[in-house]
Amino acid sequence: MRKTLLSVAALLCMLTACTKNTNEWELVWSDEFDGEVIDTMCWSKIPRGTSDWDNYMSDFDSCYALRDGNLVLRGIVNYTQKNDTAQYLTGGLYTQGKQMFTGGRMEIRAKLQAGRGVWPAIWMLPENIKWPDGGEIDIMERLNYDTIAYQTVHSSYTLKGNGNDTIPPHFGTHAINPQDYNIYSVDIYPDSLVFAVNGSHTFTYPRIETDEPGQFPFYCPYYLLIDMQLGGSWVGQVDPKDLPVEMWVDWVKYYRKR
Repeated sequence: MRKTLLSVAALLCMLTACTKNTNEWELVWSDEFDGEVIDTMCWSKIPRGTSDWDNYMSDFDSCYALRDGNLVLRGIVNYTQKNDTAQYLTGGLYTQGKQMFTGGRMEIRAKLQAGRGVWPAIWMLPENIKWPDGGEIDIMERLNYDTIAYQTVHSSYTLKGNGNDTIPPHFGTHAINPQDYNIYSVDIYPDSLVFAVNGSHTFTYPRIETDEPGQFPFYCPYYLLIDMQLGGSWVGQVDPKDLPVEMWVDWVKYYRKR
């Protein structure tokens, strides 16, 4: 009888803890991509740039779709756009100038196709602060056929060297199911960033006491980027035989502490 009562008490404690954890965050913004068109009140197509990550970005319709309740971003060989000299074309969206996020939890459920030179990413940048002074929060990056996701923090502090790249550690990896959806998240606090994949903790990047500037610039308005990237010095060369490739985003959810 005593063992039974103890078991019931333990179960009640577990349920109470679960309820408390569930109610800790309040959903304040989301996009589940259930409509027929991309919501341009929140999202814009990422323009072409000169960096590895955006040098194939395009507004070509074939790089974007809403399908089965998913945002689909594609990387393709450029066979048809004769006025565009880029070898490949990729799709990407961001909320810059439209939807900003300060602190809170950002969570994205996505499925990623793989290929040589394929580099899908979900990340955040600050509004109106020059990179890297305002920092960069990489919620998910996947390379080629990897069965892990990379989660990383960048800032002027982490990029200076002198041991700053390891004190404190500013990146982590976590196993993913490469054939299915995974949930990628970051909790942004005034004193730390906490990363997770499928609810399992990856690593925590803390604010520390240091004389070096720019160690923790992350508690300020940030916008979200979701993009299918191809090629570059990190991921390597693209194999066109692996294209087209798609990134499926089921939903994006942003929470704040109650």
